[in-house]
Formats: sequence, C-alpha cells, structure tokens
Amino acid sequence: MASSVEELQKDLEEVKVLLEKTTRKRVRDALTAEKSRIETEIKNKMQQKSQRKAELLENEKPAAVVAPITTGYTVKISNYGWDQSDKFVKIYITLTGVHQVPAENVQVHFTERSFDLLVKNLNGKSYSMIVNNLLKPISVEGSSKKIKTDTVLILCRKKAENTRWDYLTQVEKECKEKEKPSYDTETDPSEGLMNVLKKIYEDGDDDMKRTINKAWVESREKQAKGDTEF
Repeated sequence: MASSVEELQKDLEEVKVLLEKTTRKRVRDALTAEKSRIETEIKNKMQQKSQRKAELLENEKPAAVVAPITTGYTVKISNYGWDQSDKFVKIYITLTGVHQVPAENVQVHFTERSFDLLVKNLNGKSYSMIVNNLLKPISVEGSSKKIKTDTVLILCRKKAENTRWDYLTQVEKECKEKEKPSYDTETDPSEGLMNVLKKIYEDGDDDMKRTINKAWVESREKQAKGDTEF
C-alpha cells in the first residue's frame, strides 16, 4: 500500500510540474483532470489504510471481562410506560434505588428492532426486560439510556424521524387490530351501500336508472308493510 501511494504521489508531482509549464488550454485541461483523479485515488488509498489500521487495533483489544452476577434471582420487568418525540421513543421503567447502583450494573443492548435491559445486583436481585419486534426500525448508534431517580429511561432513536408510533411493538399493533370490529359502529351500515347505488345511478344509462328506481320503490313498499327482507 505504501509503495502504491508513493508512486501516485510521484505521478502527482510530475503532473503539477507539467501544469506549470504548459500553455495550451487543451493540454492544461487534460492535466488538470488527471491531477484530480490522482488526488482522489491517493485519498481513497489513505482512507483504506486508516481503516485497516483501526481494525487491527480493535482486534488487538483484550476481551472484556464480564463480572459474575452475584444476585439471587432475576425479576422480569412487565410494567413500564412510554411516549415519543419527533426523534425518540422513550420507555420509562420504575425501579426503586436504581440510581444508587454502579452505572455498569445497568446494561441495555439495542438492535434495529429490539432492546433488552439488565439491571444487576439491585437490592439483591437482577431485573430484566426484553422487547422484541419494535413497531419500526431504530438507530442502534443513536439509542441510549439514562438513569434518573428510581427510573431507567431508555431512548430509542427513530430511524425515520417525525413519524408517529401508534404502538410500541408490532405484536401490540396486531393484537389491537384484531380487537377492532369489522365495521365502524358509529357509521350507518347502509350509508356505504347508498353511496355505491348513488354512484351507479349517476354513471348508469336510462335502463340502469329505471332498474334502480324500481328496486328502490319496491324496497320502500316492503318497509312500509313491515316485512323487509334482509
């Protein structure tokens, strides 16, 4: 990589020298374009070199030592509240005394569609909360946690800002939708049919209009007699 970059830098210097000497516009334009190309290639190779160096340093880091959990048992968290802003979905978990434990005892792991919280050694217990299938994707890098008095605040950064979440999870959405009636109870069920008939009447020919008028009259007569058929 070093020799390749060095060769490109030599080429660049030579092009610069030629640019200073040339007086022909066509030649100067060609040399200017070549100068830009070489500079871009040098920049790309230097970035690749930096990335590889960073990867090597990362691989050389010792593995993190995970402290053993000394708590008696783990309590599953089921009670929480949530709201949202244009940028974040905010989940509030109340845990008495959580602000008094070491910060490293409160761990949150994010993925694009989930998060899990683990609070270790709080009053002799561990507390965990796992939320999968979030309604929409979140930014892992932009998400975080905050510890407040007796509260853990989880901040899920929306990937699509300024969008509203009607539910926290996809499962919650599906359950709510199943509970909805198949029709709007506040709307007259016959209203939709009347609108359809009105549209057909307006767009239809004379025969269609006569047929609809006849059916309407017969329906009204049956209603008046109290023996309407459904």
